[in-house]
Amino acid sequence: MAQTLLMPKATAVWLVDNTALSFDQIAQFCKLHPLEVKAIADGEAAQGIKGLDPIATGQLSRDEIVKAEKDPNHKLKLSEPKVRVPDSKRRGPRYTPVSKRQDRPNAILWLVRNHPELKDAQISRLVGTTKSTIEQIRERTHWNSTNLAPMDPVTLGLCSQIDLDLEVEKASKGRPLPTAAELGATLQSTLETENLPFGYGREEEKEKEIDANAVFAKLQSLKSDRRNDDEDDQY
Repeated sequence: MAQTLLMPKATAVWLVDNTALSFDQIAQFCKLHPLEVKAIADGEAAQGIKGLDPIATGQLSRDEIVKAEKDPNHKLKLSEPKVRVPDSKRRGPRYTPVSKRQDRPNAILWLVRNHPELKDAQISRLVGTTKSTIEQIRERTHWNSTNLAPMDPVTLGLCSQIDLDLEVEKASKGRPLPTAAELGATLQSTLETENLPFGYGREEEKEKEIDANAVFAKLQSLKSDRRNDDEDDQY
């Protein structure tokens, strides 16, 4: 693991104030530009930054500073760390608590059904499972397939909604756009879905008109009958 200097500007401030090193030597050690080191010395940069002693942090020895002060061409070197920090291992599947591991197959089934665009590696990151388990659930060869029920992994607490949305967004970027046939397949008229003839609606309107005329005619006949009865009563 490559060594890196902690807080380079704060270290540069300390070296400018406490040593006779050249600007080039401090710039090379702190990975800064010589003009930036000169600005620190003139008080034009790094104002308010407290100097960090690299000797106290174990990143530079006093002998190395003395040697560099005597030889302007000498380049400062970081001291070997006293404690070795192991390299970070490759991130594996998400850890799942023992109490929730029985819910993982249900969550995988939900993801496979509702988000078929997700890859096996993405599902593995979300719920902390293996590719072989995902394949078994996809192919219905899992030992408990008959008892599985799709359940949202967010509701089960196996992953967060933000993580799920991010994985879905990543998977959707590579998906092809839907074709015109696929878009049109969901926009069918009621006549097509009910298998009714084209003029079905018009025939209904005609029937309504006929029925209305018959009703008005019947009302008029009733009025005329009532008038005749009134005239007979007068005589």
